Amino acid sequence: MKGLRSIPRILKINNIEGYRVSCLFNNGESRIIDFSDLFQNVFKINPKHPAIILIEDKAEFGKIKIIGSTLGWEDVGLFAKNEKGETVFYPYDLDPIVLYENSISDDERNVLIGLKIREERKNAGLTQEELARRSGTNKHYISRLENNKSDIELLTLKKIIEAGLGKKLTIQIS
Repeated sequence: MKGLRSIPRILKINNIEGYRVSCLFNNGESRIIDFSDLFQNVFKINPKHPAIILIEDKAEFGKIKIIGSTLGWEDVGLFAKNEKGETVFYPYDLDPIVLYENSISDDERNVLIGLKIREERKNAGLTQEELARRSGTNKHYISRLENNKSDIELLTLKKIIEAGLGKKLTIQIS
């Protein structure tokens, strides 16, 4: 997958297992965030930090939600004065850039089209150059695809699969 072209946003929480949360980001990539590691080693949360309850109480941690475009907890936070001098409760949320940078790829959920193209190309006994010529692309593009360094449009995928590899492209949503 290509890197982020903009500020990361979390679109969906895929699942929560203990303190590990799998999320779908706006670049289409699912990533796993290990909050026990994040809280202890990155944020170094101490007993006075408002988020200490999240480490101590797994049920409270499980109330994690998408707040805006990131993850947070509506019931955990702090009271502070706003610009008008009024006391306001601010829910605890985390910078989505920090979450993205401190997460790992959720390979069970990510679509690794490039690896599948490489596997099928090798099974067909083709070089990258031969596959590129047959499918109307170039060797550099095939290489970037196979190494998951480039996104692919559906019509280009169809050309590579059908014209380049001589197979039929089918898509299944489950």
